[in-house]
Amino acid sequence: MNFKFTEEEEITKELAAQILGGNTSFDRLRQVERDAAGPGFDRELWQKLAESNLIGLSVSEGLGGQGFSFLALCLLFEEAGRTLAPIPLLESVVLSLMPIEKFGSDSLKKGLVPKVVSGEVVLTAAFAELGDPPLARKARTRASRTAEGFELTGQKLCVPYASGATKILVSASGDAGLGLFLVSPNAKGVTLAAQKTTAHERQFLLSLDRVVVTGDDVVALPGRGEEILDWLTPRASTALAALGVGAAAEGLRQTAEYTSTRKQFGREIGSFQGVSLRAADAYIDVEAMRSTMWQAAWRIDNGDDAAKAAAVAKWWACMGGHRVSHTCQHLHGGIGADVDYPIHRFFLRLKHVAMTLGGANEQLALLGGLMADQARAGKHAGEVLQPC
Repeated sequence: MNFKFTEEEEITKELAAQILGGNTSFDRLRQVERDAAGPGFDRELWQKLAESNLIGLSVSEGLGGQGFSFLALCLLFEEAGRTLAPIPLLESVVLSLMPIEKFGSDSLKKGLVPKVVSGEVVLTAAFAELGDPPLARKARTRASRTAEGFELTGQKLCVPYASGATKILVSASGDAGLGLFLVSPNAKGVTLAAQKTTAHERQFLLSLDRVVVTGDDVVALPGRGEEILDWLTPRASTALAALGVGAAAEGLRQTAEYTSTRKQFGREIGSFQGVSLRAADAYIDVEAMRSTMWQAAWRIDNGDDAAKAAAVAKWWACMGGHRVSHTCQHLHGGIGADVDYPIHRFFLRLKHVAMTLGGANEQLALLGGLMADQARAGKHAGEVLQPC
């Protein structure tokens, strides 16, 4: 595998750093969160990304995007994690836009995708349900056939930015299996109830009571949704890992800066052996997070089976992110626990990354299941990571 960035990927990284770095700050983050009447994300920043065609980074040129690699998209996610940008990047682009572009009807793609790329339309996804694993292949929410299309009934948990989205991609099970449907947040039968989250992301309990879905809003008929979620899972996990890499790397950078100026006993605390060793361990964790994320993204771009590599990357985002975030807070001393001090937000973001789509234990269970499936199929199951 080759981890040398292409010219397009280098440009993406530089442009993303310029836009996100120049338009995000701790004060701006809190301002967005405190705007109760707003959508819960920075709409101005989202529009700047759209004007630079970064929302459409991995979308085909025929639909208004740039047709860049998935790794390029992960570099954008890394910058979003580094800046703690309050934008629906994962929800609108990976969880919603990518499966619609891949599996949606031609008329849906032509009518919807360019509007998402331009920033006119914001998407989010509703997959999580109480007591079930993330991106489950079977939903308690029911999709019942009608003469016109389908009626959806059920509840979805932790739907990000639902009140500010134009459409919500919902998974629901019918008699033939899992299907995917687009629902408007203000449609008849839809109810949103705000939920509190540790990372301050605006999420909602979505209740559906015989919500009518017709035409192109039926993204995948029941029985096709399982294939789509199998395709989506490694991409969503890898994108989350990229967010974690950015947050961990920037948190550690700020910690190194702090320990190089904070003095105790007449010298900078970063010169103490205990502090420097712990920071070095955190650096190793960050690089392990980055290399496993790159490997998963490379496999996706190469058309390889990326399920195991993505689970490994997500495991490192969980465990490496946990260790790095604790190191950053501990090396800041008492101020590291101050919720009004920026370093605390990297801790929250890394916890959010770890718990979204399943934590470390879920990734290990997924890996075990994948290896067992390969063994039953007579394939080599012992390899998880290839040497770089």
